This record gives sequence, C-alpha cells and structure tokens, in this order.
Amino acid sequence: MNEYKILADLIFPDVTLTVEDYEKKYPCRDLDEKAIVSRYAPSPTGFIHIGALLATFTSSTFARQTNGKFYLRIEDTDTKRTIDNGINKIIDGLKEYDITFDEGPTSETEEVGAYGPYIQSNRREIYHAFIKRLIEEGKAYPCFCSPEELEELREYQTKKKMRIGYYGHSAKCRNISPDEAIERIKNGEKYIIRLKSPGNFENKVKFNDVIRGQIEMPENDIDIVIMKSDGLPTYHFAHLVDDHLMHTTHVIRGDEWLASLPLHVQLFEMFGYKPPKYCHISPLMKNENGVVRKLSKRKDPECAASFYHELGIPQEAVMLYLATITNSNFEEWYNQNQEKSYKDFKFEFSKMNKSGALFDMDKLNNISKIYISRLKATDLYERALKYYQEFDQDFYNLLLNNKEYSINLLNIEREVPKPRKDIANYSDIKKEFWYMYDELFNPTEYEFKNITDEEEIKTILNTYMEKYYTDVKEEWFSKVKELCDELGYASDMKAYKLNPENYKGNVADVSTVLRVALTSKAMTPDLYELMHLLGKERILNRYNKLTNK
Repeated sequence: MNEYKILADLIFPDVTLTVEDYEKKYPCRDLDEKAIVSRYAPSPTGFIHIGALLATFTSSTFARQTNGKFYLRIEDTDTKRTIDNGINKIIDGLKEYDITFDEGPTSETEEVGAYGPYIQSNRREIYHAFIKRLIEEGKAYPCFCSPEELEELREYQTKKKMRIGYYGHSAKCRNISPDEAIERIKNGEKYIIRLKSPGNFENKVKFNDVIRGQIEMPENDIDIVIMKSDGLPTYHFAHLVDDHLMHTTHVIRGDEWLASLPLHVQLFEMFGYKPPKYCHISPLMKNENGVVRKLSKRKDPECAASFYHELGIPQEAVMLYLATITNSNFEEWYNQNQEKSYKDFKFEFSKMNKSGALFDMDKLNNISKIYISRLKATDLYERALKYYQEFDQDFYNLLLNNKEYSINLLNIEREVPKPRKDIANYSDIKKEFWYMYDELFNPTEYEFKNITDEEEIKTILNTYMEKYYTDVKEEWFSKVKELCDELGYASDMKAYKLNPENYKGNVADVSTVLRVALTSKAMTPDLYELMHLLGKERILNRYNKLTNK
C-alpha cells in the first residue's frame, strides 16, 4: 500500500466516504448558466457591521436578479469567536434589513436546502475526506512544531528581515517522510495538518476580479494550516470545500480578503476544480477631520448595523443608501422612479466603486427623511409604536393610549405635494412632537424671537383667545391678521417692508408668539393644524399657564 495512503488512513481511520462520494451527493445545481449562486458566510459572533451588510446586500441582489441562489453559511470553526445564540442573532439581524436566504440555517438547530449542513462545525467528516485526499497525494502533511518552535521561527525571520511564514526551508516538517510521521503519530505527538504549497513567491499569477479587473499578485508558497489540532479545518480550507460542493459561482466579499486570493485559487487548482469568480468590494471610508480612513468596528458606532436600529432609521432607508453605494447610477434612477422599490433596479458589477466609498451619515439621513416623508401616517405610527416599545416605554404608552390623536399629528403636512422632511428616524418623532402631549409639556424655556416683552405677549394671547380664535381653517389666518391690525402690527408683509417704522412688528412676529406660547418652539409644523388638533380648551390652558406664571 502507498505510504501516503497508510499515513492518511492512520490520521483518518473513520473516514469512509471519498471526495467523489460527496460530489455525487451534492451535484451541480439545476440553474440557468447565467444564474449567480452567492453566499453570506459569517462567524457566529452575533455582530453585523455595515460593511458586511453591504456585501450581503450585493450578494443577495445579484443572485435574485439572475434567478440564482443566495445561501447562508455559518463559519464557526474558530470556536473562540463563537457566542451563545450567535446564529439566531445573525438571522434576525439580517431579516430586519429584508435580507433572507434561499438556503441555510433558519435557527441554531434547523436549516433548509439540499447542500447542507450549512454550519461548518457539522461538516467535519466532509472536510476530513478532502484533507485525506491531499495527504494521500502527498499534497498535505502533519506538522509537529510546537507553539514555542513557531514563535522562535517568527523571531528569527523578523531578525533576518525575512518574510514571515511557514514556507520553503523554514517549513521544518515539510520534508518529514511518511514513515517518520506515522511513527511520531503512533508515539502520541500532537500535530496539525499543513498544505504542501506548490507555489513560488517569485512567480506572479494573474486573476480577473469581477469588480477590479486584472490583478497580479505573487503566488502563495505558505504551507498554511488546513486542519487544527481539534480536527476542525481552518477558514481557508473550509472555504474551498464548501464553495466547491455548494457550487458557489461568485464570492462577493470585502477587499480585506484580496490578499488571500492566491491561496484560495491555489487550493481549487490543487484539486483540479474551477474556482468561483471573485468580487472584492471596496471598504467603506470615513472622513475624520480631513483624514480619510476605513470605517472601524472599534472606533465608529455607525459601523454596527444595530446602530441604525437603535437610532430608528428605517431598514428601507439603509438599503436605499447601500444601493447608492453599490451602483453609481442607482441614485439618478431612483429619483426618477420613486414609486418603485430598489429591487426593481438592474444592478451591474461594472458600476461598482473600485475605490473606497465615503460613508456619509448626512446623506443617509437625507434619504431616510425623504423615505419617511412618503409613508402614510398610519404606517409611520405603527413603526413608531414598535420602535418606542423597545426603546422608550413611556412614550410608547402615550402613542398607544392616543392612537387617533397621534396618527393625526403625524399626518400634518404629510399627504401633500411637498411633504415635511423633518423626521430622519423614528427617534425624531418624540424630539419633534413631544410638546403635543400634555404629559410631556413642561417647558423650561420658550423660543420667543422678535417679541419678548411679557406684557405684550400676554396682550397678544388674551386678545386672540377673547376675540379672534377660530377653528375654521378658511378663517384662521384672516383672524390672525385682524388681531395684528387691532394691536398695531402689519397684517400685510408688503406694507410692512415699505414702512416698517409704522408698525410694532408684522404678522409673522404675532404668529410666532402664538406658536411659541403653544409649543415653546419657534419652528413647528403648520400652526393651524396644531391648534386644531389640540382644541380650544388645551390652547387656553397653555396660554394661561404662560401668562399667569
């Protein structure tokens, strides 16, 4: 029997299925030749960052619009990074952004699809069959180096200014004979499995990245670890096996993985497989005081997808923003097709940014404002109710107990040709409208502008309520003008601009007094609509509260 085969059987005595067996079990997908099969393959840390959301959005979009498949694969072979309930947190977090999967885990214990298991820790036997094949062919070997020996090698390479890594003459266990390896394993020595790389770092290899075009990089010559001492594969090797058996056509990922491209392609070639197409997305950048840098998980709260949920930015607005980042021509299309969904747009790889896109929170807020301004008041109310139930129980109770009132409030200046755009997120609703709830109305200051004399303010309020108050919309502004005429203010702005010295002020000044005394704010939605909603008794109570203090 071949000595490499004996070594492979010793390491994997229980592996009975071969690589060919698994290829028969997972045949080519019955899809159109142009269909894209893509995946999102996170570690179950429970943390979804905005860059991952962008990659997931891109992957799911291209799969959907080519009638392909988009699947979720959980890469949990690094057990140190795994957290409790991490898979459910990923699934729920992505579902919140309307990202769903054709295949993959639906919970920690259940999944859908014919190409599973989709959780890597459940695929151990599959990986072992592929690693066994490499050992049988002399393309992988057991490495017995201790952590101390590897650290010594690293220190030596650093001192000599060599490339860091386990390669060439530095790969101490690379040329151990199968017989010696068998003896040392039988003696109980601990080991890992390394790839015997056929690469030469002096050689250049060319790749065609779908987004970036032609890329030239040195060949991989590192004998990477492909199986750890716990029997689980490393990320790189699992990537090869899974993307081959799951028939992934496009690997869409962040450009931090670009350096791994020579290794990944090499792994496919060592098995004689055609590698998938690689699409490396540029990172999201941030301008910090004139210095442009990558968005950081450690430094930037906006890096976490949960940030937008907590702020109350609609998931649709986030996805619209990601769409503008994904394709340069999306924004123009959407401005001309505002009644359509971003899913109606035809995304193209050729229109993707080859350099880092600058993350613009102001632009996201603007997109969100426009999106929210187009919602029906009933829809916005239900969304707000859900948001405040999670983040502000007291305000949730106010909304819940004043449903019709709250919907009417949210509907002010909404269903008109140019609706108000003062709400960028659900948390803004309380900030913008708190004064309309008597339970919250206890202002410590009022934003009076040109008219600040207390007696004059009192006269304006009392006269308005005694003589000119009306709840008839068509009469309301005329009554305010009559109030101005009686008290010496210009009811006509043109007349005021011609001879300002003839008046104490103008109708805008008087309206501001009525507005601020009612709300404490100088800027609010339509004043008549607010008054109509509050009603005469509540208006009188608020005015009296101010004038009698």
